[in-house]
Amino acid sequence: MKVKIFDEGHERDLERDINSFLNEDIEVIDIQFRTAVSIYSNEQIYCFSAMILYKEK
Repeated sequence: MKVKIFDEGHERDLERDINSFLNEDIEVIDIQFRTAVSIYSNEQIYCFSAMILYKEK
């Protein structure tokens, strides 16, 4: 079993990266998704991340 971690500042970028990875020859065991937000000065900063547990075929 292997783990792949994705971390992006925008959800569309995370979707693109995950969809690209899922096109590889793998067997997905589990996908976990997290969103975090923080405030720096007057700006909201988002973090969209996912962890994929998989096996290579």
